[in-house]
Amino acid sequence: MAAKLIDGKEVAAAVLTEATALVERVIAAGVTPGLAVVLVGEDPASQSYVSMKERDCAAVGIMSVDYRRPASITQPELEDLVATCNADPSIHGILVQMPLPSHLNAEAVIACIDPEKDVDGFHPVNLGRLIRGVPGFRACTPWGVMRMLDHYGLDPAGKRAVVVGRSTIVGKPQALMLLERDATVTICHSRTPDLAAVCREADILVAAVGRPKMLDGSFVKPGAVVIDVGINRTDAGLVGDVDFDSVMPVAGHLTPVPGGVGPMTRAMLVHNSAVAAARAAGIEPSL
Repeated sequence: MAAKLIDGKEVAAAVLTEATALVERVIAAGVTPGLAVVLVGEDPASQSYVSMKERDCAAVGIMSVDYRRPASITQPELEDLVATCNADPSIHGILVQMPLPSHLNAEAVIACIDPEKDVDGFHPVNLGRLIRGVPGFRACTPWGVMRMLDHYGLDPAGKRAVVVGRSTIVGKPQALMLLERDATVTICHSRTPDLAAVCREADILVAAVGRPKMLDGSFVKPGAVVIDVGINRTDAGLVGDVDFDSVMPVAGHLTPVPGGVGPMTRAMLVHNSAVAAARAAGIEPSL
């Protein structure tokens, strides 16, 4: 029996509906939600991502303010731009599109963002809030994964979860979110011995390594939930970190690429932006 597909577009649409309702409350309170979008350089993939994010924001009533800067921008200039956005009361969320050119210190730029405007959920304060289990902005991709699990009734409580990848953008926060929901979590990485054997223990397997089709059916426990976070551009088109055709007959649930985690990442950014604006309007929605 083939795995049931987890439709990220369907879940994202539900999240955007929630965000639209929240934005309507914010506007009724006299506040126009504003998102500052900072794009450095002319990387085609980054330009595409930014365009999609801005389109999603516009669809729910959030105003995007573009700050496009050349790849030659200096560290002080970029940090000054972020500081300007921090001080602007019409800006409620700040998105600095990653990756930045190699001469720029991304961690320093992220640390400059006001944590209350950090709608990407990357600031050390918001990561610390996640560790402590208190409200704060959550990183969009792993939080989107949690929303997909909820939408499909896939409760992590009491389950074995394996996260392949340990980035601060996906792997580490994903593991913390699963742990917060009472899963027993293992994080794997390039030094993990017998990776396939560890992955086969997972009831929930999250692949976030950035290597095309790295995990095939031999990595998957029959009936497991497999979440493919990877988006890899190849000559054959976009593919995930999971070998879809090999895993499909083994898994119980599986996210496709494209159409799985990608739409959720953008939807959660919109939701975070709506929440930031709501707080500015004196409305405290639940995260």
